[in-house]
Amino acid sequence: MKILAIIPARGGSKGVPGKNIKMLGGKPLIAYTIQAAKKAKLLTETILSTDSDEIIQVAQTYGLEVPFKRPASLATDESPTILTVLHALDYFSAKGIKFDAVCLLQVTNPFRTSEFIDQAIEKFKNSKADSLISVLKVPHEFNPHWVFEENPTGNLKISTGETEIIPRRQALPTAYYRDGSIYITKTEVLLNQKSFYGKSIAYLEADELIHVNIDTLADWEKAEKMLKNLQK
Repeated sequence: MKILAIIPARGGSKGVPGKNIKMLGGKPLIAYTIQAAKKAKLLTETILSTDSDEIIQVAQTYGLEVPFKRPASLATDESPTILTVLHALDYFSAKGIKFDAVCLLQVTNPFRTSEFIDQAIEKFKNSKADSLISVLKVPHEFNPHWVFEENPTGNLKISTGETEIIPRRQALPTAYYRDGSIYITKTEVLLNQKSFYGKSIAYLEADELIHVNIDTLADWEKAEKMLKNLQK
């Protein structure tokens, strides 16, 4: 199976200015994702998609291929990530190069490992699903069976639609949320459905001890503390 890994990294970042190339533990944030991707054995090709010349220069110093510069129109705060992926697929298609699936690796999850990437790809291939996402367990207090929404009368209803709440934590079904570190999707689903998920979604549970999704300065501080613990 031919799998294209795309590392998206636009120049503008409001939560943490210059985030993608900001130094974390002695190297740019983007370097963590580049190095993990390059060590993964099951990725066919890994590229950067960015609108920033500065990010291109940094990525190239770590050996990442940058076949094109992303148009500014696809690098705004409102630009959907799916359009970035479709732009990359169009680029390769025009050159007669086809991929079976795309693996999206976001820079904001720096501590995923090459082994985890390969595990995700292997499970995706074996699952025959349209997509695979990495996940973490939802803490029991936020389980959807214990979450409420407002009903038309202004009172509360259980978000899952049940009429009786599950009284015991031990009886709650396991729930998961996307951790954002890996999205793998069949190319045909991306092109035809314009979706990262399709109709069937496989999953791989990530390691909560190394999970961080850097969107704010508080997240960045968490990553710095986590890195110190990992280095110990």
